[in-house]
Amino acid sequence: MTLEYATRYRRASRIPADPTKPYVIEKGEGDRAHLFGDLVTVYAGAEQTENTFNFFTVEGPKGDIIPAHLHADTHEVFYVTQGAVRLFVEDLAGEQMERLLTPGDFGFVPKNCTHSYRMERHHSQVVGVAAGPGRTYERFFENLGTPVGEMGLPHAPVVPEPQKFATVPQEFDVRFLPDHQWRTQ
Repeated sequence: MTLEYATRYRRASRIPADPTKPYVIEKGEGDRAHLFGDLVTVYAGAEQTENTFNFFTVEGPKGDIIPAHLHADTHEVFYVTQGAVRLFVEDLAGEQMERLLTPGDFGFVPKNCTHSYRMERHHSQVVGVAAGPGRTYERFFENLGTPVGEMGLPHAPVVPEPQKFATVPQEFDVRFLPDHQWRTQ
């Protein structure tokens, strides 16, 4: 049995907004959205954690690199549970690194570090956690992408119009860097 709660972000959510209520979510039953070629499932976010961290998964096929971006106030964790994911990171000194992460591998991206990733094998999955002093960004996925009720990857990539990317930094801690070049590719 799945309970549904309305939130300010969606008509129905499987996650209670009240931070004082414990809850359990069955596999895949969080708030889902398609963005690019991926399925993002949010299990906890700002409403549940008093804006201190979020917890989500990203599943996707082998594909293109996700656009370079940074989070000014948020640290991000990448923990691979299936497949392989190539993580690209540039530190504050401009030093770039690239690492292939496979199941059990962990990547940490400090706030203000440009980063990106690419699924290297079909049906790869990353567990993500983001935490920062001021806010979380998990509702970015359904606002830039498309909220979905069903499980599964999108039939076609969900690529937002370029002008929609510009609206993201005002509401969410995500700033895209369309001119960023990875020297490590």
